[in-house]
Amino acid sequence: MNPNKALWEKGDFTKIAESMRDSGSALVSRLGISRGMKVLDLGCGDGTTAIPEAKLGAEVLGVDIAGNLVEAGKMRAAAEGLDNCRFQEGDATDLRDLGDGAYDLVVTVFGAMFAPRPFDVAKEMVRVTRPGGRIVMGNWIPGDPTLVAQILKISSAYTPPPPEGFVSPMLWGVESNVTERFTSVGVAKEDISFVKDVFTFEISGTPSEFLDMFRKYYGPTMNAFEAAEKNGKAEDLQRELEELFNKQNQSGNGTTSIPANFLRVTVLRK
Repeated sequence: MNPNKALWEKGDFTKIAESMRDSGSALVSRLGISRGMKVLDLGCGDGTTAIPEAKLGAEVLGVDIAGNLVEAGKMRAAAEGLDNCRFQEGDATDLRDLGDGAYDLVVTVFGAMFAPRPFDVAKEMVRVTRPGGRIVMGNWIPGDPTLVAQILKISSAYTPPPPEGFVSPMLWGVESNVTERFTSVGVAKEDISFVKDVFTFEISGTPSEFLDMFRKYYGPTMNAFEAAEKNGKAEDLQRELEELFNKQNQSGNGTTSIPANFLRVTVLRK
C-alpha cells in the first residue's frame, strides 16, 4: 500500500478533526467564497473546510488519499443535506481525474503538505486552478513553539530516521521553499503571499484527554508510540507530550483550547 495512504488511514483522524471545526469555519469565512464558485479542497479529511465552503454556496469537491476519511466526509455532507459537496479518493501528487483550469479556488489546510513529491503537488494545484483563480494553503511551521510543530518534533526523537530521499512536510511552512516550488511551475514570485495565522484546537475534555485522542487516533503519534514502546520509552514520550499539551492549553476551566501557528499561503494563478 502507498505509505502515505496507510499513514492517514491509520487510526481515525475524524476524532482529531472534531477539535478543529470552529477554526476551519473561521478560516473559510475569510476566503471570499461566493455562491457557484468551484472549489477543490485537497487533503480534505472529513470536510473540516470543505463542508463550510459548501455551506457558503460553492460547488465543492473534497479529495483525500484516505478512504475512511472520504467516507466520513460523504456522511457529514449527507447529514447536512449538502448536495453541492462531493468527496472522492485521490492523490495530491497526481490529480489525473481533474481537468486543467477546472477550479476557481484550490484550498488545502494541513492536507497537501503531507503528500510526498512537493514539486509535483505544486504543479498539480497550479494545473487545476483556472487563470484568475487562487490557491490557498495552510501549512504547519517547522520549529514553531506551538502545538503541532512541537508534537512532531518530540515524536521524531522516538521514531526511526525517515527513508532516504524523504522530504519533510514541514518544509511547506518555510516561505523560501514554497516560493521555489510554485515558481518552478510558472508562478511569478510576486503572485505568492504569506500570512502567519492561528488555528485553535478546542475540546470539552482536559489536555490529557486530548493527548489520548492523538495517541489512539492520529497516525504520526500512533507510530511514535509504537516505536517508543519497542524501545521501552513510551512513558518518556507520554510525559513529554503531557507537559506540552498542559503547558499550551489556554483554557482555565477544565476544557482544552490550544492555539497553533501556521503559514497561510495564497497563490494567484495568472
